[in-house]
Amino acid sequence: MEVEITSKRENLLLKRFEVKFQATHASEATPNRETMRAEIAKALSAKKEFVILDWARSDFGRTRTVGYAKVYKSKEDALKFERKPILVRMGLVAAEVKAKKEKKAPPVKVPRKEEAKPAEKTPPKEETKPTKKEEAPKKEEGAKPAEKPKEEKAAHAEKPAKKAEGEKAEAKKPAKGGK
Repeated sequence: MEVEITSKRENLLLKRFEVKFQATHASEATPNRETMRAEIAKALSAKKEFVILDWARSDFGRTRTVGYAKVYKSKEDALKFERKPILVRMGLVAAEVKAKKEKKAPPVKVPRKEEAKPAEKTPPKEETKPTKKEEAPKKEEGAKPAEKPKEEKAAHAEKPAKKAEGEKAEAKKPAKGGK
């Protein structure tokens, strides 16, 4: 694997060099992070522990990897400025292992006594609907049909209107069988 430094910039405020690189790996698979860190450190004559590999990308089917790394002047500077997950990934800091909480045993369920069921409610009585013969004279006289309770109006808002249109049409048709 060959590493070529494409750009190098010194960041005096954060006490580091910011490096963009290109690694060529002709007969090899994409190199892992540790190998790339070692090659960058060798190219810049720095220690491997001072090199933080930020990202590295390979194109599918290509033998070239492009990446970005930060090379600090000391390990203390790296520990001071880098995020903790990055330091753990690079092996500079050990990962914290959280203590697992012991699970409490689930409470024992006590079987309930069967409770008396409340008396069954009687279904609401349905209103008797007037037959078509009774409704027809009312409409001819111009009287409004009897209003239904609000609950039935909301539930069947469209149906009564359709029925009323159908009933009007039936009233206009002559009776079958007689002339």
